[in-house]
Amino acid sequence: MGTLVWAALEPIDRRVFRHDYSDVALLGKAFTRGRGWLPLGLAIHAANGALFGLVLYEIAERRGGDRRRLALRLALIEHLALFSTGALVDRFHPARGEAGVAKLFSVKAFGQATVRHALFGLVLGLGAQDGPARPG
Repeated sequence: MGTLVWAALEPIDRRVFRHDYSDVALLGKAFTRGRGWLPLGLAIHAANGALFGLVLYEIAERRGGDRRRLALRLALIEHLALFSTGALVDRFHPARGEAGVAKLFSVKAFGQATVRHALFGLVLGLGAQDGPARPG
């Protein structure tokens, strides 16, 4: 759910930051530049979010504590850990320079990604705050 909220708000933050960077375009256009890039990008982005949610669940089960804060913290840690890969994307992405695939290793892209990851962490945390009951 968090990645879908993220994707829905991308057009707004692209205007606010005046930077044409879209994670959905980045993911989808890595595989195709035809009409299918948008649904493919959304599917990959949603799958990444689901995997992140599973990791959050496992960490929360072992650690305990406030899942909302953990979700936000992990989302921002992921952002900081992965941001430098933007330099590789800027150089090697097959659609670099196309709409939605603006320069990733930049101050504007860092700001966008920070806001997006914080939003994702907050939405994910809201859904995980109680967590499922432990089996047994």
